[in-house]
Formats: sequence, structure tokens, C-alpha cells
Amino acid sequence: MSAFSIRLARPEDAEALPGIEREAATAFADDPDSAAIHSARVIPADEHRRLIARGHCLVAEAQGGIVGFLAARPCGRELHIQEMDVLPRWQGQGIGAVLLRACLIDAGNGGFRAATLTTFRDVAWNAPFYARIGFVEVGDLAAHPRLASELDAEIAAGLPAERRIAMIRFID
Repeated sequence: MSAFSIRLARPEDAEALPGIEREAATAFADDPDSAAIHSARVIPADEHRRLIARGHCLVAEAQGGIVGFLAARPCGRELHIQEMDVLPRWQGQGIGAVLLRACLIDAGNGGFRAATLTTFRDVAWNAPFYARIGFVEVGDLAAHPRLASELDAEIAAGLPAERRIAMIRFID
């Protein structure tokens, strides 16, 4: 495993994050719904700066540069993971898991009751990955209208409804 470190994101990191998100999306190149994924808007640097200012975004650094990030935003008593990406050449080295676990520690320290996200049900590095870290599918979206709305927006943007799910992990 290569050496990497995790830290809170700083405003000057924002410029690098859209490129990492774009490059990470190439992992979906063989996916039948990849057109929607590739055409999806990446989070622009200005929005990353706004998220970073809220204090819950993390970056992974290695060899003098940013190789991954996790962007999260408070939603009431929940911390919502907006985006998490690792550069393809750095994937499979535990960076995503460390980012996610650090986010869960941050959520606990911040008094959040849960962390949430939306993802693909059937992609190995999506729902199955999150499930290994304790996330579960939200079965009753009517009881969680914010996540239902997140999914509705993704579907309206062209992502396949039957493959998208919301997940939650309650903070111990």
C-alpha cells in the first residue's frame, strides 16, 4: 500500500477536486448507463469552496498532491456525503475507506446522528462498499423526504432510477 494522509480540505484545494471527480468517473466507462454518468455535472470549484467552508470536507494526499476527496454537507442532524472520489491510479489502496471512516468520526464529533448518501445499488465500489462500512439502504423513502428528493434530482438528471439508492449509517 502506498503512503497517503487525510486532512480537512482547505479553500485552495477546491480547484483540484472537479478534475479528480471527472477522472474517477472514467471507472464507469464500461457501464451501460455511463452516458448519464459522464454527462452529469461535476461539482464546480466554487461549490467545493462553499462545502469546504462548512468544515466537513476531507482530502487524501500522496506524493505531494491530492489523490482523493470526500465532500459532505450538514443536513439537519445528518451529514450528507455529496461526493467521494479517488483518482483511478490510487483506487484499491484503502483511501476511500479511510476517507469514509474519517467522515464518520467527524460526524460523531459534530453531534450528527447519521451520515447519508446516494449511490448505485449494483456497482461494487458503490453500495456494496458502503455496506461493508455499516451503511444500509433506506427502505422507506417516504420517511426520509430529503433523500427521496436527492434521488429524484439524480433521476431527473438522467441516472437510472432502478439502480439508484439512498443509504444511511447511524452514528454510534
